[in-house]
Amino acid sequence: MYGSILFEKVKFVFIGGLRKSLWQEYPDWEEVSGYDENLNTIRTYQVCNVFEPSQNNWLLTTFIDRRGAQRIYVEIRFTVRDCSSIPNVPGSCKETFNLYYYENDAVIATKGTVFWMEAPYLKVDTIAADESFSQVDFGGRLMKVNTEVRSFGPLSKNGFYLAFQDYGACMSLLSVRVFYKKCPSVVQNFAVFPETMTGAESTSLVIARGTCIANSEEVDVPIKLYCNGDGEWMVPIGSCTCKAGFEPDNGNVCRACPPGTFKSTQGPSLCLQCPPNSRSTSEAATICVCRNGYYRGDGDQPDKPCTSVPSSPRNVISIVNETSVILEWHAPRETGGRDDVVYNIVCKKCQANRRSCSHCDDNVEFVPRQLGLTETRVFISNLLAHTVYSFEIQAVNGVSNKSPYPAQHVSIDITTNQAAPSIVPIMHQISSTMNSFTLSWPQPEQPNGIILDYELRYYEKDHAEINSTILRSQTNTARVEALRPGTVYVVQVRARTVAGFGKYSSKMCFQTLTDGKDCRSELREQLPLIAGSAAAGVVFIVSLIAISIVCKLSLRADMSNCPSPLGCPTHFSGSPGMKIYIDPFTYEDPNEAVREFAKEIDVSTVKIEEVIGAGEFGEVYKGRLKLPGKREIYVAIKTLKAGYVEKQRRDFLSEASIMGQFDHPNIIRLEGVVTKSRPVMIVTEFMENGALDSFLRQNDGQFTVIQLVGMMRGISAGMKYLSEMNYVHRDLAARNILVNSNLVCKVSDFGLSRYLQDDTSDPSYTSSLGGKIPVRWTAPEAIAYRKFTSASDVWSYGIVMWEVMSFGERPYWDMSNQDVINAIEQDYRLPPPMDCPSALHQLMLDCWQKDRNVRPRFTDIVSTLDKMIRNPASLKAVANIPAVPSQPLLDRSIPDVNTFSSVEDWLAAIKMSQYRDNFLNSGFTSLQLVAQMTSEDLLRIGVTLAGHQKKILTNIQSMRVQMSQSSTPMA
Repeated sequence: MYGSILFEKVKFVFIGGLRKSLWQEYPDWEEVSGYDENLNTIRTYQVCNVFEPSQNNWLLTTFIDRRGAQRIYVEIRFTVRDCSSIPNVPGSCKETFNLYYYENDAVIATKGTVFWMEAPYLKVDTIAADESFSQVDFGGRLMKVNTEVRSFGPLSKNGFYLAFQDYGACMSLLSVRVFYKKCPSVVQNFAVFPETMTGAESTSLVIARGTCIANSEEVDVPIKLYCNGDGEWMVPIGSCTCKAGFEPDNGNVCRACPPGTFKSTQGPSLCLQCPPNSRSTSEAATICVCRNGYYRGDGDQPDKPCTSVPSSPRNVISIVNETSVILEWHAPRETGGRDDVVYNIVCKKCQANRRSCSHCDDNVEFVPRQLGLTETRVFISNLLAHTVYSFEIQAVNGVSNKSPYPAQHVSIDITTNQAAPSIVPIMHQISSTMNSFTLSWPQPEQPNGIILDYELRYYEKDHAEINSTILRSQTNTARVEALRPGTVYVVQVRARTVAGFGKYSSKMCFQTLTDGKDCRSELREQLPLIAGSAAAGVVFIVSLIAISIVCKLSLRADMSNCPSPLGCPTHFSGSPGMKIYIDPFTYEDPNEAVREFAKEIDVSTVKIEEVIGAGEFGEVYKGRLKLPGKREIYVAIKTLKAGYVEKQRRDFLSEASIMGQFDHPNIIRLEGVVTKSRPVMIVTEFMENGALDSFLRQNDGQFTVIQLVGMMRGISAGMKYLSEMNYVHRDLAARNILVNSNLVCKVSDFGLSRYLQDDTSDPSYTSSLGGKIPVRWTAPEAIAYRKFTSASDVWSYGIVMWEVMSFGERPYWDMSNQDVINAIEQDYRLPPPMDCPSALHQLMLDCWQKDRNVRPRFTDIVSTLDKMIRNPASLKAVANIPAVPSQPLLDRSIPDVNTFSSVEDWLAAIKMSQYRDNFLNSGFTSLQLVAQMTSEDLLRIGVTLAGHQKKILTNIQSMRVQMSQSSTPMA
């Protein structure tokens, strides 16, 4: 496309020769009338001074505005007389002329100025005629008109002048047309490109950015066209396409999708009709909305039909076999229009009258699984005997989670039969002699009735199992006698109910003493001799090493002959039968501890999905782990952030070295570590409900007391396991307990023992003797003297109980850490949370005894909670805030009130006999009356000493608890 600058006829400034004196002698260009080749009258400029030598005739245009053009084109139409056709023409005759231009920002040349003589013209070209003429008739028809086009640039100033120089030709200028070229405005590829000037050179390409038309947007790269020197568009790059909700129409228009149609993505595709069970009521719809009662699944594409939830399963049948059941059913009549129907099983354990039900225990097993069943059959085991169960079979599909209504289901109630007890999990050796040893074991996890007795089967390890001896025991302890000295025996035990014997436990090995001594007794006997020696230190060390080697060699020899294919742990006298925790920082190279206790995981088996938190060393992620030969599971992934130093890496992995030594259902399970690639990771099982404190706060008041006691029982079982391994947690708190989807609580965060000297900004921790301690959860002796033991963990456990019963409330509320320390020192203890049973608060108070030696052990706590679970009536009495601090429920110094028949006996037992007459004379003649006494009653009958008041009131409070738990009336 051309841009016009001048009219066809250029307005010229008529200028004379080089010097004014030559004007008279050498006349130059003159304007005359003539005819063009079509005999049209025209005005021309002519010059024909061929007979005069040294011609220099100039013709100058007026100032021409370039209008932004960078390159100018000049089209010249002219005629030239053939020099040979002019008689007597001198040799100076020419048939060419020159074209010049001059740039300037303003008009500077007017008629009469000498500008043409002084301007620094730039030559464009010498113009030669393609055809010249030799003669002209009267009509001018024999003239040969030449047309030449020349261009020049680049131009940068506002305008320019054109100059024509004749230096000896006989010629006429018929017309001069000045123009520039440009690419026109165009719509291409759904984009508008503006009118664009060509470049400064004829080969230049000028980039033009396009603008997407209405209702379209760019695809991938910015859209561009190139304008070439001829004013033509070329080399399109990128494009625009119609937005979602719009379709292309007539090439370069994006039209809105009409009602009843939709277009979900950007692109050239056309609008589609709404799929079944959906509709669009307005233009430009990107998706059709589902009709009431119909939904799209999370993975459904917009062009898929909307579907509904399935109907309930049909024709459920059950087959009960002792404590297991097989459920089978038919698929729903209506699948909701989907082919992804699966089934979930909800299991509830009910009372005999079926009025009250609770969720089944965590150990109930479902095969192939409980949720997401694709088959219409499930096998359920590990149920309790003689128990009513209600099973709800839900049919769900990909849109069930979208429906506001519960999943369609069918329920069936069954009652389990009598069954033999489950297996005894472990045995412990209490003592050993040359000819006997005494063993104990816990009750089976599922007794399935009252245990009638236990049967032990034992034989010498070097003899065949057929030579076994059978021993019966009415309790869970037994003394095995008439044994040979220094001999290893293989022992198994099983329990019996009215349904018969359960399975034998796994084989365990126990050894009698040799010459009445074991390795440790020999060491104890030799120590006085060693201590009396002149070289006591050296001999002591050598003896200790020698005896240790003998013990280890003996253990290895016994293990090598073990009859069990899974290994046969040998327990010597005094050993509890548990492995002992090994501090990874005792290793010279802590990395060796990681290799020993934590399994290395190939990073390709770990898939990180989302960030769920931030730890001390880096982010914590939720992900999935797929180990070879195992099903894929969800995991939590702790990472070590980049830029770590070796000490941070060692400290980070030390938690894995600790966690890898534990194997208990209430301890967070380590899946493994990634140390051979970056980032370094610790991979643990994933706990869906997160930290216990925040989980309880989110579900305030949503759980029954029995459910809360079940959570506390799980925590205490995990801590019992840790204490038996001689591991002290040091930071037991609800924030460090994780909860899974089945409400199983697991102890986690095994890092405080190594961070007590490190700085932390967590307000839960405060300085004490140079370290950081969680004051609100820590026992007084640990705060004051850094004396951390299992007893200090028991104190922390009492605080965790309080957190659980208060649904995650902060212990001691807004009190400062120093105020908490002062209050505890003055015997202040946390009051019972709202609706907290008195028995539970009493157990908390037991854990908070100042004397760590009288606090209950975790074994006692587990046993106490088990009794409460088996006897829910003991949890009905709600605690009140006591007038004075209480003494422990489990304190052996507090006598059992059931053993006394009179007030006198009771006072004697608590060493307060001096007040016998005070009680009897005031009418407190029975233990029932004494149990109702208050501090005012004691003052009234004459007990005035504060210490005696506290002791008597403490025992009275214990008496009340014992009475509430006892079903036998007291005298």
